[in-house]
Amino acid sequence: MKKWSGGICVASLFMLLVLRYTVMKNPIGETSFSVTIAVNASSPLSVPIAVNTSSPLELHQDEMPPTAQPLESANQVISADALVSGLFLRRNFSHEVHSSLLTWNLMKHLINYSQGLPNAVVAIKEARVAWENLMDSFVKEQNADLSDSSVQKMKEKLCPHFLNKMNATEFGDSGYKLRIPCGLIQGSSITVIGIPNGLLGDFRIELTGESIPGETDPPIVLHYNVRLQGDKITDDPVIVQNTWTAADDWGEEQRCPSPITGDNKKVDDTNQCNELVGNNDARKAMESGSSSIPLRSSVARNRSGSSQHFPFKLGYLSVMTLRVGEEGIQMTVDGKHVTSFAFRESLEPWLVSEVRISGDLEIISVLASGLPTSEGLDDVVDITELRSAPLEQHQPLDLFIGVFSTANNFRRRMAVRRAWMQYPNVKNETVAVRFFVGLHKNRMVNEELWNEVQTYGDIQLMPFVDYYSLITWKTIAICIFGTQVVSAKYIMKTDDDAFVRVDEVLASLNRSNVSHGLLYGLINTNAQPHRSTDSKWYISPEEWPESTYPPWAHGPGYVVSHDIALAIAKRNKGRLKMFKLEDVAMGIWIAELKKDGLKATYINEQRVYNEGCQDGYIVAHYQSPREMLCLWQKLQEQNAANCCTDR
Repeated sequence: MKKWSGGICVASLFMLLVLRYTVMKNPIGETSFSVTIAVNASSPLSVPIAVNTSSPLELHQDEMPPTAQPLESANQVISADALVSGLFLRRNFSHEVHSSLLTWNLMKHLINYSQGLPNAVVAIKEARVAWENLMDSFVKEQNADLSDSSVQKMKEKLCPHFLNKMNATEFGDSGYKLRIPCGLIQGSSITVIGIPNGLLGDFRIELTGESIPGETDPPIVLHYNVRLQGDKITDDPVIVQNTWTAADDWGEEQRCPSPITGDNKKVDDTNQCNELVGNNDARKAMESGSSSIPLRSSVARNRSGSSQHFPFKLGYLSVMTLRVGEEGIQMTVDGKHVTSFAFRESLEPWLVSEVRISGDLEIISVLASGLPTSEGLDDVVDITELRSAPLEQHQPLDLFIGVFSTANNFRRRMAVRRAWMQYPNVKNETVAVRFFVGLHKNRMVNEELWNEVQTYGDIQLMPFVDYYSLITWKTIAICIFGTQVVSAKYIMKTDDDAFVRVDEVLASLNRSNVSHGLLYGLINTNAQPHRSTDSKWYISPEEWPESTYPPWAHGPGYVVSHDIALAIAKRNKGRLKMFKLEDVAMGIWIAELKKDGLKATYINEQRVYNEGCQDGYIVAHYQSPREMLCLWQKLQEQNAANCCTDR
């Protein structure tokens, strides 16, 4: 016993010495620290992350995070420089490709300052893998003999717009998997026609992503589980929606009908659960002959024998459609809305690579439509008119417009090229437009994007994989391009589903006669952070502790003057607060610049329509490719900014 006590004393003294040494080496007053994660062959790469707890603008520009110290083990610590090194190697590119990397090469410091942006490190790790795969394809293409057969093979690689399986005999008892080659986009839909069968009528439809290296199971973007005989929580039929990742396991499930009264949130203006699901009053209304019930007349009986209204019924054919919206995924059954499910962080529709169907469902057919697809060069007759002129270094411009886009939004970019990028100001090069596009995890999508880069000359590639939480990095990239690649008097940010009246934007800016300290757009003052965790724009008190934001302009279309953009471009090496809502971030940065002496002018432009189109618009948001072309046609024919109402 005495020997044991003595051992404890020795160990305690040793620990005190270690702690004292550690505190002396790293006093508590330090405001930053480095997190290093050891990796081995079975785990993904990780990097040291600098965490700055001081004011966002107090860090000196040349200040770098502490260097990671090697661990005394067989594992290897990967530094930030090692992680990004493969993304910035000099290669023998064509002029067109080199022009698409002008901003890329000026963004090496982003990895060191990823604090505050979810998925930042993951996005760069995944980009390194995607870039190496793309470069492998690039080298093979350079060395290939482009015979007729290889050209035909390249054409077959185009992302298909439509996929279907109609022969039920091919599905088998273990369910069915449908490969989605190039992910999903807004407007994509998956339709399953089948008959719930078996003893329980329990079946699942899952949208899954690509497996991460070192993990056996892929992430589940949507788990849609129909349980006709209920489960451990209820005897009544229920629909359960959820997500799954290897890192976080199952998320918080959403049940329809919900066991909590009043728990029915909105997603894309539709209820998370149709209020008639599980409602006995719905059955009574149908029996009385009411025609106002939006769900078909199916009444399920639970184990106690009472009846409940439910959109599925054992032994009856159902047509189920999952449709991708702006904020989430909607499920309709026989044409009637049943449930909605909001996208969760890092689980976005572009990530989907497969549809999996299993359980007690006799599948008749599976159809995927509205998929992202690029236009084959043979199908584009006006390539010369659509190709952007190359820009000279520091070329003076009246306006530079940066457009947010994601890799597989091919059709949106083509619509913008054929619509408002045809303005004379753009064609005569007093205004320049570039799409800012991150890499995709899907190799085929990146290869299609690579062809687009070389064909049209209007894309700026980003050295990270696109996640919604990282769009702030694109805002910084736009500021860098508008001031350090070219020299624009004004810099504008917009989206690939926004129609911009370029001539009227320029006219408004000229009328304002403000060339310094300007933020122009639909200004929001005294906006409060969303504190609900269910919100797409949720902001925790740690991310923004104050009750309101500084003035900011809505993201579909705002303009800053050259001096503001230049200050942001110069401060990107660690002196900017990284905030995941990019339009709010711009307002925060301007507020910080004001503390340093900037005299800011806010011009509120009511004709920037944040949620659609109204006649007389300057910017119309949420426009489909068809609507984009329609708006352009109306401007040419009517010489007026009239909306397209024939949706």
